[in-house]
Amino acid sequence: MNKKDILKRIAEFQKNTMTDQLGIKITDFGEQYISGKMPVDKRTKQPYGLLHGGASAVLVESLGSIGAGMYVDLKKQSVVGIELNVSHLKSVTSGYVNGVATAVRIGNKIQVWDVEITDDNKNKISKGRLTLAVIDKK
Repeated sequence: MNKKDILKRIAEFQKNTMTDQLGIKITDFGEQYISGKMPVDKRTKQPYGLLHGGASAVLVESLGSIGAGMYVDLKKQSVVGIELNVSHLKSVTSGYVNGVATAVRIGNKIQVWDVEITDDNKNKISKGRLTLAVIDKK
């Protein structure tokens, strides 16, 4: 399956989920990385007009989780977040934010992903890290 078809399948899998509701789109993936974008609009802003920190956290967890899922057999295993931290470095009020998740460790039981979020001008907006457990399905 080519990259375009995989990106289409990821988009279909995300329908009617939080990522779909917030407008998060996966834009690329490769060897131990995945990237996506999220609009800064009424769905993702807090009352003061800034990107909500919780929306940034959703982007971090979404990219890390989707990336992690690409390294397990989803018919036999699942990945679940067990720790998430996000540092908010700069505010943004419009446009898109872009996230790139890079694998730190892809193990049989634990995966760790670093995520950097930037704005349209490549300014660092947030930095996050997601740790996931790899669990067997029952």
